[in-house]
Amino acid sequence: MHSMTIRLIFIALICFTLTAKAVEVQNLYETSLTVSDKSRATRAKASQQALLKVLQKLTGKADDFSHSAIQSSLRRISDYMLRYEYYDMQGATKIKVEFEPGKVEELVREAGLPLWGNRRPMIAIWMVIEDNFQRDFVTQESYPQLERLIYDTADEWGVPVVVPLMDLVDRSSVSIAEVWGNFSNEVESASRRYEAERVITARLFQPPHTSSWQLDWRYTDAELFEPEQYVGDKQQVIIDMINYVSSTLAQQYVIDPNQTQDVHRTVITVDQLLSFADVEHARRRLLSMSTVMDVDVIYRAKTAVKFAIEHTSTVSDLRKTIGLEQSFKIFVDPRAYYQIADDGNLKYNWVGR
Repeated sequence: MHSMTIRLIFIALICFTLTAKAVEVQNLYETSLTVSDKSRATRAKASQQALLKVLQKLTGKADDFSHSAIQSSLRRISDYMLRYEYYDMQGATKIKVEFEPGKVEELVREAGLPLWGNRRPMIAIWMVIEDNFQRDFVTQESYPQLERLIYDTADEWGVPVVVPLMDLVDRSSVSIAEVWGNFSNEVESASRRYEAERVITARLFQPPHTSSWQLDWRYTDAELFEPEQYVGDKQQVIIDMINYVSSTLAQQYVIDPNQTQDVHRTVITVDQLLSFADVEHARRRLLSMSTVMDVDVIYRAKTAVKFAIEHTSTVSDLRKTIGLEQSFKIFVDPRAYYQIADDGNLKYNWVGR
């Protein structure tokens, strides 16, 4: 069989069997910045910067904000603000600005930008650093500034990440050598504890006779992803990695703005709904998804319910959104000897609230 055909089949099988562990991101419409003072002019400028950071979270883009609608919104920044507050952190004055979700999403659509929903896959990042010929995991205890940098950079994109605790449970499952060498099986098994959909191993070190740092990283499913390498400042290479991971991840899940103008009606079937309470919980979970406008129960037989969903995305985007929701699991026919990935499968099992 042709090698490319084998590769495509392998990718399809991986995508079909992968259980998505999505996190409902709560702070997409707010952000915090450091300010020099609490004057009105400083607050206005910080609020403009805050809106651009929120747009980055919602669109998966960091620098495509030249559209006239966005420039106009910056001049009318108070129209989009919900609230703001000052607080102190480690001797610095910070301002947290929260924006009205409906108005910001309308701005995204007006500017023709993609929209990324609030359910996003969890990324586990296992990083080992070699410093002064000693190797250790990057954790809150060993390298708190680097660990904080990972979280802060990911937060700018609204991407949920976890740096493993490396407590007794983790260290009994994964060694430094296994992360350094990207031994996928052990790392992926240990990552189930954190309900991660994607898993990254990374090694940070200084090549001989240089003051620069080198960061080698890749996803543990190395058959699908090529290793990446960055060289430069210690903190900057980590920022570059998180930026790349976040922007490429967004490209997979954002909703095409050119196909969200009309309202579509799609019927899905959800089985294993054992009570009226389960039916209502499932309906509410569907209603809470981005681009879903309304959900109606149109048929029920025993534990199976058909829902009619009105949404402003394509059916493919709707499937991606449901696929990220932990409460719904794609239906797998137990009688089928071979399981074939089917893009048209709109039947799910309810697996929890």
